[in-house]
Amino acid sequence: ILADSGISIDAMLQKEAEEGEDVVDVIILTHPSLEKNVNTAIAKIEALTTIAGKVVRIRLEELS
Repeated sequence: ILADSGISIDAMLQKEAEEGEDVVDVIILTHPSLEKNVNTAIAKIEALTTIAGKVVRIRLEELS
């Protein structure tokens, strides 16, 4: 979905599920991307049956 939306992954982190849990958080840091592409990708990801919740987006700003 990200590649189809022109979004490149810089880093990704997924911790193991706690005992008895079947849901884990996945953290993805992308390279700079157009907001409209990110919005499209988020909508497609949230529509997947394997996604249990909403995507949380945190913008990373570079201050010079």
